[in-house]
Amino acid sequence: MRRVVKFRNKIRALLMLSLFCFLITNAQTIKETRVSLGWSGNSVNTVVFRNSAVTTFKDVQFTAYYNPKGAMILAKRKLGSSKWTFLQTPYYGNIKDAHNDISIAVDAKGYLHVSWDHHNTKLRYAKSLKPMSLQLTKELPMTGLQETSVTYPEFHNLPNGKLLFCYRSGESGRGNMVINSYDVKTQKWTQLQSNLLDGENTRSAYWQMTVGENGAIYVSWVWRETWDVSTNHDMCYAVSYDGGITWRKSTGEKYKLPITIENAEIAWTIPQNRSLINQTSMTVDANGIPYIATYWKTNKVPQYKIIYRANNIWKLMETNFRKTPFDLGGGGTKSIPISRPKVFVNNLNVYLLYRDEEKDNKIMLAYRGKNKSEWKQLPLTSYGVGQWEPNYDENLWKKDGVLHVFSQKVEQVDGEGIASLEAQEIHIIEVEKLE
Repeated sequence: MRRVVKFRNKIRALLMLSLFCFLITNAQTIKETRVSLGWSGNSVNTVVFRNSAVTTFKDVQFTAYYNPKGAMILAKRKLGSSKWTFLQTPYYGNIKDAHNDISIAVDAKGYLHVSWDHHNTKLRYAKSLKPMSLQLTKELPMTGLQETSVTYPEFHNLPNGKLLFCYRSGESGRGNMVINSYDVKTQKWTQLQSNLLDGENTRSAYWQMTVGENGAIYVSWVWRETWDVSTNHDMCYAVSYDGGITWRKSTGEKYKLPITIENAEIAWTIPQNRSLINQTSMTVDANGIPYIATYWKTNKVPQYKIIYRANNIWKLMETNFRKTPFDLGGGGTKSIPISRPKVFVNNLNVYLLYRDEEKDNKIMLAYRGKNKSEWKQLPLTSYGVGQWEPNYDENLWKKDGVLHVFSQKVEQVDGEGIASLEAQEIHIIEVEKLE
């Protein structure tokens, strides 16, 4: 009998040890690294269409933001360190307009590229004087073409070392998508597309872009018929396998450029007046499957949704974890109960990074298995971050599978208003292990 009891105790101890090891192995280690104080009277430092707000080259991480006086600050650190090196540049932005964000990238030779302060205004662009430096050149043109009315600048790194830079030329309701390419050998920009997504002077395309491991460039977008966000409709899709020169539908059919509302592939039909948001995010997995994250309402409650393509058809991944209704409409930068989402994937899971008033405006991470239906939700902060929207270090995620999130509490008064919130600290939220 004693032997049986001892055996049972050993089994129980082994089970407890196994459970303990499982919990330690699967627990997320989350820590915050302070950067500095930044302007927080609106969401210009945290808008979702910054690409990028934070990025890593080799073992050095770079970030950029506006300080409380509107000066553009650049910072860098060695990964794993809490000590940042800062530089206040001579450049300022119109921080009273949340469109006028800062986007950064580092090219294959280590030069930092920066573009900032745009809302239907001339191109503002500079790069570092030498590799890994924060010291910038004077303001430079890129190609000299279509650089007088720029909005939504974003950089993307290609596996071959080149950089892409895209932006809207024109204005809300009447804008076109321009794409430039940077050759690190010649250190020169060329224009690849003067009008990839053509609004035909009556509408605008609001896009999100990502780059796959094989260098394929993926773009998805909604059309907006007027300045009013309620006229957003339909999620469309295109992909390029030759660096952005030619573009195809998911079926392989080659587009006749420019892409217009008449010939665009609709990945998912979404009518106007469904609280469909614009400029969200997309990603692609190792198998080349695209995932597009957004939100709209099919009943009264807007829900996060992921459109993806599998087995040669477009499918919809629902979340359905929200309960609070709201309507999306009007112009300018909106004050919205939820943030636009960022989506990213690994071999097992799909992840959504977001903020929701239902969760006290904490930074939230939702995830589920690719072949499962149940979503899990994990708070990454214990406090609210106001009207923050997600930005994360995409290069670090792609390279190491480690999630670093740019975080700052901000407020956004509806329609480009300014809040009285004093300067708030910027942090990098570091999640060392994800399920």
